[in-house]
Amino acid sequence: MTKRFRPGQLVLLLVALVLAALWLAPIAWAVATSLKPETETTKLPLQWFGSELTLDAYRLVLGTGDILTWAVNSTVTAVLVTFLTVLLSAMAAYGFARTHFRGRRALLALILAGIMVPPQVLMAPLFAEMVALGLVDTWWAIILPQVAAPLIVYVLFKFFQDVPPELEQAAFVDGAGRWRVFFTIVLPLSRPVLAAVSIFTFITTWNNFLWPFLVSTDPNTMTLPVGLANVVQGTFGLRYAQIMASVVLAGLPLLVVFVLFQRQIVRGVAHTGLAGQ
Repeated sequence: MTKRFRPGQLVLLLVALVLAALWLAPIAWAVATSLKPETETTKLPLQWFGSELTLDAYRLVLGTGDILTWAVNSTVTAVLVTFLTVLLSAMAAYGFARTHFRGRRALLALILAGIMVPPQVLMAPLFAEMVALGLVDTWWAIILPQVAAPLIVYVLFKFFQDVPPELEQAAFVDGAGRWRVFFTIVLPLSRPVLAAVSIFTFITTWNNFLWPFLVSTDPNTMTLPVGLANVVQGTFGLRYAQIMASVVLAGLPLLVVFVLFQRQIVRGVAHTGLAGQ
């Protein structure tokens, strides 16, 4: 039996297809450019495909840089940033949602104000702080400044406000303390939103280029975006095929993460408590 679409559903489907095409077009262009000979990447008029398909750009990128080391660095830093960010943000958000203390509103407003501050504004003082602490060219210089995430605190704060307090009160009656309630009751109930913010944090950290670029000059501590950027900076100008090849290589792990955890992302966004805000 053929399913019939109502006019409204058909319009939404067409809009979704147009948006999907707009989103996929740059990715398709990057892949197509990475498979062109370097001399044809700037050829006018622009064409989707070159005279031949070649993997020379990928061979040069993979052969010039230490891709494996950079990938390991990116993985380690992204995992640590994600773990620390989610743990500390969840603790802070739960404290604001369930405890009342003097200056609570002012402190919460100060944290939320951090959402409106562009990260680029903090680069100079953060870099001076890393220099003073002697952490430049270390993983900690890349990790620590990224752990402070006001937006994650706000998302978890809104979610914890919707958790029924009766569940916690029953645990308190049974003799459980605040820490035990948090780790054994609140966090398990928060798995969907924790999964979503963890994935978003991991992707953001993996893609972060500017801050790791500022604090890592040693190739052994560079993340994948920084290392690939150094590889494609040629003496005789930009090499667009290699740039696109590096973009594709850096984006493949994120594509795998999204494909594997897309259900958790959708479920987490639906349970963040932000619907209708």
